[in-house]
Amino acid sequence: MRLIAGSAYGLSNNVKTNSSLFYLHVMLSMGAKLELPKEHAERGFYIVKGSVEIAATTYHEGQMLVFSKGVDPLIIAKENSTLMLLGGEPLGERFIWWNFVSSRKERIEQAKEDWKQGRIKLPPSDNKEFVPLPEDKSGPAGSAPRPEPLS
Repeated sequence: MRLIAGSAYGLSNNVKTNSSLFYLHVMLSMGAKLELPKEHAERGFYIVKGSVEIAATTYHEGQMLVFSKGVDPLIIAKENSTLMLLGGEPLGERFIWWNFVSSRKERIEQAKEDWKQGRIKLPPSDNKEFVPLPEDKSGPAGSAPRPEPLS
């Protein structure tokens, strides 16, 4: 197990973070058992390689599982497996619209205008085609969907 950032299992890493979190690279041998760090409200892991069992259900490579505080699964490696564990404290309410996520609705509105005006730089390997903002077919003509809170 290697702690990449944050703190977990009583250990801390010196990587600067903006909130309380943990990020771990874990390699488990077949039959090994592991619990998630309990000191963070939101926790989960991604199965990079192999498979694991939790409460008699098997999960496989490419799956991500997320748990809230108080849910403490026992992870059992069904084969040699590599996991990325991550978690932290909730950052507050978030809004999402198309490809934009923010804690402020007005910031999403600004991002929409920035997108329309070409002020958002595209990746060098994917900058040949401009994709217009999607239209909201349910509202008045030309209106866009309002940002909704993430749940």
